[in-house]
This record gives sequence, C-alpha cells and structure tokens, in this order.
Amino acid sequence: MQIKICGLRSIEHALAAAEAGADMVGLVFAPSRRQVQLEEAAQMVAALRRSPPPHPQVVGLFVNASVATINAVITTVGLDLVQLSGDEVLVEMAGIERPVLKSIRMDGSMGEAAWIGSGMRLLVDAHVNGAYGGTGIRADWRRAADMAREHPLILAGGLDADNVAEAIRQVQPWGVDVSSGVEEDGVKSRTKIHAFIRAAREALR
Repeated sequence: MQIKICGLRSIEHALAAAEAGADMVGLVFAPSRRQVQLEEAAQMVAALRRSPPPHPQVVGLFVNASVATINAVITTVGLDLVQLSGDEVLVEMAGIERPVLKSIRMDGSMGEAAWIGSGMRLLVDAHVNGAYGGTGIRADWRRAADMAREHPLILAGGLDADNVAEAIRQVQPWGVDVSSGVEEDGVKSRTKIHAFIRAAREALR
C-alpha cells in the first residue's frame, strides 16, 4: 500500500510526512492555494534527502503544463514522479523525463479512456466540474473498486483518518492519496498526517 500526502508547502510538514512513513509526498506546481514556488520546492526536496531514510518519493503535480515546463521543474527541483491532473492528451505528453501518474475523474471522456488503456499509473479522484483535485469531495468508491480490479490505482478524493480504512477495504487500491483530509483550517497538520498514515497501515492488518 502506497500512501501519498499531497499539497505540502513547508519543510516542516514534508519532514513530518516522511517521519510518519509516507511513501510519496506531493508538491503542487499548478495555480492553487497549495501551489509552491520552485525555490521552496527545491528546499523541501533537499531537506527530505538529508533526513533519515527511507525517503519518500517526491511527486510534482501539474495541470495542463507543457512537457518542456514539466521537465524544467524536474531538473530544478529533483522530482521522482510527475502527476498530471488536468486535461492532458496522452500522445502530447511523450517525453516527460520521469514516470507519470495520471489523475482521472471517471468522466467518461475519450481522453481518459486513452490514459486508462495506456498502462500508466492512475490516480482516481472525485469528478467536480471546473476542479482539478484537492476539493475534499469523495470519489465514487464503487466505480473505483471496479476499475481497481483491472488497473492498479491510487484512490484520492475526500479521504481522511476516519474513512481511509473503509476505503481501502472497499476499493482495494494500490495506494491512497490525501490533501485536505490532513489539514486544519487549510494548513497541514502533523497530528492528522500521522493519524491518516496509521489508519491506512492498520487497514492492511
């Protein structure tokens, strides 16, 4: 079970996620209240790499960015993975210099169908008109469970320490992703990060 803590904006909370046992940490490079600047992101990655191992993989989240822009951020920040959370077209994303995790919202579009059939890693989030994730709205677990039988996926959307164990039992995902579910008044909470990871791990016992 892979656990991803997304939307981190400070060294303190990145290190808290690593200390709690997160497998991945997500940094948002798309316009949003959780967006980080390149210098801040590079400092966070450097701090993670200096911390005691094991180190979580660092995922950069982009929305409708060009391949050139994404690769420049990879080089500057030192990303391990790239998450595409917009309306990216599969054939236009060739050339990204790190493994890709594609966020889908199960909207039935041809574009999503191409990604689902590509064999790439998938992240299933809630379908909210005009939003590209981070809404705190719960995804459709029934449909996600159907997809998880065919494709290893990370489940996102409205997860928190109180419901992640049940989500894991129902969906049987490859991983889980949380952002707003580990926040207090819009700020990441060390206590909630630890509680979420503990609940996710205990669901596997």
